[in-house]
Amino acid sequence: MYIENINSPADVKTLNIMQLNVLAEEMRHALLTRASKHGGHFGPNFGMVEAIIAMHYVFDSPKDKIVFDVSHQCYPHKMLTGRKDAYLYEEHYDDVSGYTNPDESEHDFFTVGHTSTSISLACGLAKARDLNGEDGNVIAVIGDGSLSGGEALEGLDFASELNSNMIIVANDNDMSIAENHGGLYGNLKLLRETNGQAECNLFKAMNLDYIYVDKGNDIASLIEAFEKVKDTKKAVVVHINTLKGKGYAPAEQNKEEWHWHLPFDIETGKSHFSEVEDYSSVTCEYLIEKMKQDPTVVAITSGTPTILGFTQEKRKQAGRQFVDVGIAEETAIALASGIAKGGGKPVYGVYSSFIQRTYDQISQDLCIDGNPATIVVYTGSVFGMTDVTHLGLQDIPMLSNIPGLVYLAPATKEEFCQCLTGAWSRKKCRLRSNFRAET
Repeated sequence: MYIENINSPADVKTLNIMQLNVLAEEMRHALLTRASKHGGHFGPNFGMVEAIIAMHYVFDSPKDKIVFDVSHQCYPHKMLTGRKDAYLYEEHYDDVSGYTNPDESEHDFFTVGHTSTSISLACGLAKARDLNGEDGNVIAVIGDGSLSGGEALEGLDFASELNSNMIIVANDNDMSIAENHGGLYGNLKLLRETNGQAECNLFKAMNLDYIYVDKGNDIASLIEAFEKVKDTKKAVVVHINTLKGKGYAPAEQNKEEWHWHLPFDIETGKSHFSEVEDYSSVTCEYLIEKMKQDPTVVAITSGTPTILGFTQEKRKQAGRQFVDVGIAEETAIALASGIAKGGGKPVYGVYSSFIQRTYDQISQDLCIDGNPATIVVYTGSVFGMTDVTHLGLQDIPMLSNIPGLVYLAPATKEEFCQCLTGAWSRKKCRLRSNFRAET
């Protein structure tokens, strides 16, 4: 096996194309075995194996700095930067976190668990490099789903202002966690369909150079593209078309379900854990019934529709009374305020760690104007995700002192439903619910 002998990116550079392709298959097998026993972010990592191999073949990490957005694509990177044992041997599975972490390796530059951040972070590294009179490449890796986040667009807007080396690898698999939402995805689709030749190009519109790689899972094509942009003197986007979940049929066929997955049986793809009633399904059934009775009821999500229990089937059932704004939490809150102002009844579902991003909108756009919206928050407290980027501890102290906001923390299913019911009668305050993940 080649992977057993990869201790640093320097070892990747010793392999030829045929050997690199074998390495990719070995890495995918290791990822599959680990995920089946340990769980984790599945689809994004499987789709980026070849691209990360190619990046480490061309660039010289850690002098060349690779910054991963949200870290859902970093498992292959960790395998090639001295941490392969955490993916090859079960007794070492917990030696690494699920996110980039500077405490683990000199090849990780930030602890990243939230989305849409990599371009702005990388711009900062590039600016520091220039101020210090240094050289080297800075590479920001970002998925198409993350591009809808405001910080990502702000970073793209600033990147050309550097007037120096800045490489943005846009991983386009035509998926966020679920399907993408927003006008920019029409342009990404157009670019895929025209092999990057369409005159309308959102990246060029921001004064960025642009290269398209249709075969985003072909190592040779990726190496060729990265070699073209290495040591560039201005900001450039390398737009790669990849397959989310590549190499495992269930993940290729059901990309939404396999974005993240609990431990499962490899042969069948079935989870080792039986489905139980949880607060997501309770919320969904409650809202579906309310929607039938009242056409002004609308459920809102920011790229995580199943947090409210709205599977693909339930989303179709709700029709226009379900809105996914993509990864854009701030817009979700402001949208809810506008809907409430116009006489609608919005319910926004969000993870505890992600609502941290919306402080200004809750305070300024919602509460000052006294617009009645319901915000349902999941995985709060200490029992949820354990990585430092996903702790659900900060939202209560951060938000509970905002004037005009009512914060409720139900302890049971019955209390939760009562809280939701009470929200409909409120005219000038917001209901904020925080609760455990399972009934």
